[in-house]
Amino acid sequence: MKRQEILETACDYVTRDRAADHGNLEDNFKLIAEYWSLHLNCDVAPDDVGVMMALLKIARTKGNATHMDNYIDCAGYMACAAEIAERLYDD
Repeated sequence: MKRQEILETACDYVTRDRAADHGNLEDNFKLIAEYWSLHLNCDVAPDDVGVMMALLKIARTKGNATHMDNYIDCAGYMACAAEIAERLYDD
């Protein structure tokens, strides 16, 4: 799989309307951040969720370096994190 194909697939995934399945992206990441904050007893921001999910996908590449889903999802999570961070910190 070429890098352009990975990025185009990630783009397709993150630009589809997935709200019907998962709810609004920002609301969903905010809720996850709240749960993680309670569990970890430290502040986790919604953009941290995207970064940490990308780290999970990076860690999974150690178990299977040729599973393209990990690379695609990692790119998608980072794009989501960047969009949320821009909204949170651009004010």
